[in-house]
Amino acid sequence: MKNKTLIAFLSLALTGASCDQNQSIPKMTEAEKIHKAVITIDTHDDIDVGNFTAELNYTQKTNSQVNLPNMKAGGLDVSWFIVYTAQDSLTTSGFSNATQNASDKFDAIHRLVNDYAPDQIELALTAADVRRIWKNGKKVAMIGIENGYPVGTDISNVKKFFDRGGRYMSLAHNGHSQLSDSNTGERNGVYLHNGLSELGKQVIDEMNYYGMMVDISHPSKEAIRQMAERSKAPIIASHSSARALCDHSRNLDDEQLEWVKQSGGVVQTVAFSSYLHTQKHNDYNAAKDSVLKIVGKKHGIPVLDKYEMRALEFADLQEYIGQRKKLFALAAADLEAIKKTHPPVSVSDFVDHIDYIKNKIGIDHVGISSDFDGGGGIEGWQDASETLNVTKELVKRGYTQEEIEKIWGGNLLRVMEEVEAVAQKLQAKS
Repeated sequence: MKNKTLIAFLSLALTGASCDQNQSIPKMTEAEKIHKAVITIDTHDDIDVGNFTAELNYTQKTNSQVNLPNMKAGGLDVSWFIVYTAQDSLTTSGFSNATQNASDKFDAIHRLVNDYAPDQIELALTAADVRRIWKNGKKVAMIGIENGYPVGTDISNVKKFFDRGGRYMSLAHNGHSQLSDSNTGERNGVYLHNGLSELGKQVIDEMNYYGMMVDISHPSKEAIRQMAERSKAPIIASHSSARALCDHSRNLDDEQLEWVKQSGGVVQTVAFSSYLHTQKHNDYNAAKDSVLKIVGKKHGIPVLDKYEMRALEFADLQEYIGQRKKLFALAAADLEAIKKTHPPVSVSDFVDHIDYIKNKIGIDHVGISSDFDGGGGIEGWQDASETLNVTKELVKRGYTQEEIEKIWGGNLLRVMEEVEAVAQKLQAKS
């Protein structure tokens, strides 16, 4: 009898301990459950080849907003790494330098997935690849090309870029390329092609043929109209927001949104503060810079703007980032205080644009991008480690898991599949 009582007591004690242990494990919130259940895709993350070396790369906590530790911490599943080339002269030497720049960035991305972290991240070439890699528990890398300038005048470069993993390309950036006019033409009303050049139209055809998505972020409105009309496959805006909410030439007006919808495409809303709410962006940055300059002067730390930072060589930039982190720590209390009078652009402002695009052209035509490491980042989503906060805001506003799945990646994957199908049909005919 005593043995039975002892056994019962021990059993109760162990059960109680188990219950206490279970109670100490926090339950996942609805947002966390949804975030874990869906594929989260960010369609625009710039890179610096300095972060793709054997000594310093994305397996480490680099100074970049995106790296593998941050992706894991924030539950970001898919990062589109960007082969970006700044616009330069439309000359033989300009094209040659641009093509080399693009090649260097393709090489860097391939080193990450093949040499540095093949056990953690894999390059996806199709929508099916994304789903397979995600199910296997790895992070997913994809490649987008920002600016068709590196194509030069050699249209065979489209296939070369596709063969190296490029799965979307915009035909211009900030400045008119040999392929397309840029949105920057709005500044002075001066354009080069009145939309697309003849070569640009041929490039669209090549992209359709091989299965590369046509990206309308950055080109002029007339160029975008011609792209939507010419492309046989759905088009995307890899990182643009709604112009009705923020009147910036990089955003899409209601007519442009409709063109995307009619093509069956998707607008990847971008977390770039000046494209979300220019006035808030300007007011907060002016107050922030004032604080930083006062504190920086006191401690002998210079305050550089983004253009001055971009002009630094990689090693110098890393050193300055370290100083800047120290500066922000010293100014932390003052920076927090100014948010009460000058609130920064936030995840709430970002989701306002998602709401608008969803209401204007439908839940099937809106997605997400950050433009991290290219100027993106907002209060609540400053780097990939804070990705969950976007899902939290979507849940807060009443979006269902099915809707969030579409926004976070389902719509983009659908477009990819349709682009792939168009390519198969075109190739079958040739």
